[in-house]
Amino acid sequence: MKALLQTEGIGMTSRRTRERMIDRLVEQGISSHKILDAMRNVPRHLFMDDALASRAYEDTALPIGYGQTISQPYIVAKMTELLLDHRHMKNVLEIGTGCGYQTAVLAQLVDHVYSVERIEPLYKQAKNRLWDLQVRNVSYLHSDGGWGWPEKAPYDGILVAAAPPEIPQALLDQMAVGGIMLIPIGKERGVQELQRVIRTRTGYEIESLEPVSFVPFLSGKK
Repeated sequence: MKALLQTEGIGMTSRRTRERMIDRLVEQGISSHKILDAMRNVPRHLFMDDALASRAYEDTALPIGYGQTISQPYIVAKMTELLLDHRHMKNVLEIGTGCGYQTAVLAQLVDHVYSVERIEPLYKQAKNRLWDLQVRNVSYLHSDGGWGWPEKAPYDGILVAAAPPEIPQALLDQMAVGGIMLIPIGKERGVQELQRVIRTRTGYEIESLEPVSFVPFLSGKK
């Protein structure tokens, strides 16, 4: 497990409030103790504006600016659990760094995270925040997420935090054989589904998992 400061809050950001989030995740079916510990270790309230910090441990997505959101704790935990699937992964590509919260959770569980963000202010904020939290096993790239990060491929896992209408071919190409990708698919919120893609020696196996609601997957850099 990688270093991460145990930064405590008070009131609605306290350790006790964080433990209530963990209890709720268990009730929602999250069973991996490693993932629960990673969620427990990451101070979620530090990944959003002070005005919203008191709501950090609620099971809801919250705005982080630039039309983006921090995913609800359940979705972060569920996607991480489905991605890792009781396996150790050396390198994971994350598409959509956002505020860096999902990045910090992944960094506790895999050898190295390669994280791509198209919005430059979010990219810079996340990079600085995770450095302050002593998370050192993450590399960052300001780029179009649809391109992935081919120079570092192939990846054992790919986690996508925005919903395209279909799976980008570039991301499929960057999966290792036996690798897993978790990606929400759908043009509009409310009609998206979470898909798990496994690359085999002869192609790809795609499984539809559950309805989700993510920001749209946009191209270009900002």
